[in-house]
Amino acid sequence: MNSSDHGDPASPLSPQTRLVTSGRDTKAQKGFVNPPVVRGSTVLYPTAEDLHAHRGEYSYGRHGTPTTRALQQALMALEGPQCAGVGLAPSGVSAISTALLAVLKAGDHVLVCDNAYRPTRLFCDQMLKRYGIETSYFDPLIGAGIAAHLKPNTAVVMVEAPGSQSFEMPDIPAIAEVAHAHGALVIDDNTWATPLYHRSLDQGVDISIQAGTKYIGGHSDIMFGTIAANKRAWPQVAEGIRQLGVCAGPDDVFLALRGLRTLAVRLAQHQQSGLEMARWLGERPEVQRVLHPALESDPGHAIWKRDFTGASGLFSIVLQPAPQKAVDALLDTVKLFGMGYSWGGFESLAIPFDCTTYRSATQWNPGGPALRLHIGLESTDDLKADLERGFAAFNAAR
Repeated sequence: MNSSDHGDPASPLSPQTRLVTSGRDTKAQKGFVNPPVVRGSTVLYPTAEDLHAHRGEYSYGRHGTPTTRALQQALMALEGPQCAGVGLAPSGVSAISTALLAVLKAGDHVLVCDNAYRPTRLFCDQMLKRYGIETSYFDPLIGAGIAAHLKPNTAVVMVEAPGSQSFEMPDIPAIAEVAHAHGALVIDDNTWATPLYHRSLDQGVDISIQAGTKYIGGHSDIMFGTIAANKRAWPQVAEGIRQLGVCAGPDDVFLALRGLRTLAVRLAQHQQSGLEMARWLGERPEVQRVLHPALESDPGHAIWKRDFTGASGLFSIVLQPAPQKAVDALLDTVKLFGMGYSWGGFESLAIPFDCTTYRSATQWNPGGPALRLHIGLESTDDLKADLERGFAAFNAAR
């Protein structure tokens, strides 16, 4: 199988098949299914003429290897026909910061959704501010109303769909239409659904970012980020990656490619189990509401149904009013739900959060303590029994 046969993002093959076949060139790999892990920096040229002309398939390890190329081809196929290129970064935060630095300059203004990943906010408020770039925040539910927040120097609008922790669902096509009419680029953090379930580049986004640490890796054992861009934005992104010296380590690249091959089956199970648990939690007396856009009762469900083909295993719940000691009792009692600041692996996680102190364009007032849950690949019956024990401790401590 040659990668040129199935690496085309416009291929008629289904996304699941492209995940398995894209970026594979068994002839070049001496018949092996997976590409080798190429650990290298120096690439030797056979002649002085080749050296002077920079003639060669590869020039330097930071600029690409057979391993990185295989992953980039597979990711381009996943991102879809609007994708002109994919850059690889050593973490999700690195992907975010690299993309922003690549397309912004001193004097620019960037608009960021108020429910963005907190490290995104910190980078904008601290690092970008030092470079003379202004950041302001907007209500993620404003849609085309974002026009009122655009300034003459607005160069970028950044969204997250759905938003980190609180899971509001922005209307990306409406936002993109207004932003593009103004001449601004649109960046989307697409980690929650991945391009398997949400092709944001097809909906007007110019740069789609993923923390590959999450579902692409899938096993909580790598740090990784991706930056996909359309034809308009890719030249700037590619040059930014080159000038900033951004690259990912060969072992993480290999593990990301391996994880990508099973993304479809893993994400389908995360979705199924996540929805089952979300509906079960919605019936619990300890839970005020469930924040999950794939639920029919969620305010963002119509947009999710229109723009997405699936959901992941990450969502939040708002508990009934209770002191912190009751929440801590729940967390200390459960055994299958670990406490950790990540998600996307095979394991279930529960972490408390409070957006109150850092949201600025909107008010976060859920009415009770909130938990973000990631539903892993364990039996849902076991997860329910685990949470029942946790809720018993929660109720006893209220």
